Amino acid sequence: MKEACATAEKAAGAEDRLLPAEFSGLYTSHSRAIYYLALRFLGDPQKAEDATHDVFLKAIRKAEQFRGEASARTWLYRIAINHCRNLQRVWHDRHVFAASDSEVWEQTAGGESPLRILETKELGDRIQKALDGLPEEYRLLLLLVSDEELSYEEVGALTGQSAEAVRGKLHRGRKAFAALFAKTE
Repeated sequence: MKEACATAEKAAGAEDRLLPAEFSGLYTSHSRAIYYLALRFLGDPQKAEDATHDVFLKAIRKAEQFRGEASARTWLYRIAINHCRNLQRVWHDRHVFAASDSEVWEQTAGGESPLRILETKELGDRIQKALDGLPEEYRLLLLLVSDEELSYEEVGALTGQSAEAVRGKLHRGRKAFAALFAKTE
């Protein structure tokens, strides 16, 4: 992962764009994390997949604008956050993607019990519903720290805040999430 970031930073610092092999390493290292960030933002697996591809296409097109002041990971997250926010402004049908009942039963072929799969799906729906009820800023901070495991300093750099401001807002965001999650039962 560090090699892909270093390669991207080196290539972005040069006059030319990322080479296909360099971009491939960057994509391999970060696509899954970008997808999950987009999924939490958008609530729809198909939209998250499309957004992930869009983020990397934007990264290729804008590689010469990468200044190397932050890591390639932070730069990609900034692109993903901005892209998802833009999509949210356009898409008014923000709702949780619900798998059909037949999909739940088809997934049991892997050996898990249907009850366990259903419980996991219901928990995921409750978490997404609570996240959707949060103000956008709290949701973003929770996703970046909890799901993406970024440090307060990295989150501060992404959001233009100090690490202390991130820490305080995260505390309030976690309390708000807990209250909303309790109401979903």
